[in-house]
Amino acid sequence: MRRIIHLSDLHYGRVDAALETPLIEAVTRLKPDLTVISGDFTQRARRRQFAQARAFLDRVPGPVLCVPGNHDTPLDNLFLRFLRPFYRYKHFINRDLEPVFEDTEMLVAGVNTVNRFAWQSGKVGTGRLRRLATRMEGAGDRLRVAVLHHPLEHAPGVDKRLMRGASAALEALSEAGADLVLSGHLHRAGAEPFRTVPGLLFVQAGTGLSTRLRDGQGNTFNQIDCDGEVLRITQWDAERGEAPGFFPAPPQAWQRGAEGWERLDTAGAGAPPAQAAAE
Repeated sequence: MRRIIHLSDLHYGRVDAALETPLIEAVTRLKPDLTVISGDFTQRARRRQFAQARAFLDRVPGPVLCVPGNHDTPLDNLFLRFLRPFYRYKHFINRDLEPVFEDTEMLVAGVNTVNRFAWQSGKVGTGRLRRLATRMEGAGDRLRVAVLHHPLEHAPGVDKRLMRGASAALEALSEAGADLVLSGHLHRAGAEPFRTVPGLLFVQAGTGLSTRLRDGQGNTFNQIDCDGEVLRITQWDAERGEAPGFFPAPPQAWQRGAEGWERLDTAGAGAPPAQAAAE
């Protein structure tokens, strides 16, 4: 079995500080094989905010794979945004904007979808898609996971513009045999197959720490367990009060069928590993 913890949209500069240690403690108890952070480490890409995000990263256990988000390039410093958009991200977080993690059971590849010329909406070009396909095509029978900040499909009712190249990215990922796509950006958690490519499972993480909550959702992160042909996805939700913490919701179990990913009856899919890990 492999376990991925999926965080996103920390937004240092607008965080709920009371949740920071409980989040680290919850992730540590779950003992992930890999922690993925799908962008927006900061609110305004300022050095102090990046330093705070770096301090958080240094507390995350085990290997970490991360990609930048649109908030990780300066909005109010046009010189940096257009000429050196990732200078601070590279200095504090990671020099590699499209990192890869692989072991005997999974290959996880990051994709940089930030568009310096359109701050809110992203883009993914043919060069990035070729690199991603090349990396995934050699994965064999391993789980193939793509990580990007901007989602490749929007649910009905989302009023943000879909990023440029999203359709081409879905086609390229499908042809490369990808199994799972992890995204953030919308501060909305969920898991479902892509409507246009049901052979790809789309998992979004909400915001782990930010006070910028949307659509009535609180702070969340995802736990993804791959056990053979079954993926179990558990959303962990923050609870505030005198002893704030993160607690698991009932897991979803997914298995790939002839028509794409199908949701299984959770009761028949085995005991949820999230609860066992948290005890």
